[in-house]
Amino acid sequence: MTTAGRFPFTTRPIPPEVLAKLDQLKPGQRVRITQTVKVGSTKTWQLVVEGAFRHVDSLATGLATDRLRQDDIVIPVIHFTKDNKEMSTVAVDEHTKIEVI
Repeated sequence: MTTAGRFPFTTRPIPPEVLAKLDQLKPGQRVRITQTVKVGSTKTWQLVVEGAFRHVDSLATGLATDRLRQDDIVIPVIHFTKDNKEMSTVAVDEHTKIEVI
């Protein structure tokens, strides 16, 4: 579980290098977020998105929130604004790479 720094609670640990980078970000900083996406057992590709960092948060997901409390899945998310002014959110996992640009 993650509770370090200013990062909200999550049920899965966040890699220390990602957590350290998130703790350094300030609202308005330009970031590039890269994630590896896997489909099936063999296909993977990288997705890259850029924008102005807003804040980090946690998100309780899916139907698990309507069942037993110990079944809750809480994921870390990064909120940012794309260049076209679209407000977006990306879930953080062990394949997330964050760069300040």
